[in-house]
Amino acid sequence: METVRTEAARAVDRTATFADMFAALGAEPRLRILRALLAAHPDGMVVGEIQTELGIAPSTLSHHLEKLKNEDLITVQRESTFLRYRANTPALEELLGFLYDECCKKNKAIKPTKITQICR
Repeated sequence: METVRTEAARAVDRTATFADMFAALGAEPRLRILRALLAAHPDGMVVGEIQTELGIAPSTLSHHLEKLKNEDLITVQRESTFLRYRANTPALEELLGFLYDECCKKNKAIKPTKITQICR
């Protein structure tokens, strides 16, 4: 019985983590940043490139990048005096997999072929 409760607790923790990730993506600037980083994958972008491409003020951009980083949606790496940001594709795969499990595997609300067509 302990195993069942532990699995249930892990499922709740996992759901809470994904809810936080979706909340971070709920702000239009952050969604734009993530899309730009995905478009630049795997190289990513330095802050100045993101700022130039999206036209976001430096202090505002810093705030949004920090939120995305805190929710593990992006990674950051120092390169000399620059910070390079990349989309955290493994975390995004988990996030999409979380939705896919519910909508396409369990109750077949959406046919898996529809999802793969969207991704092409």
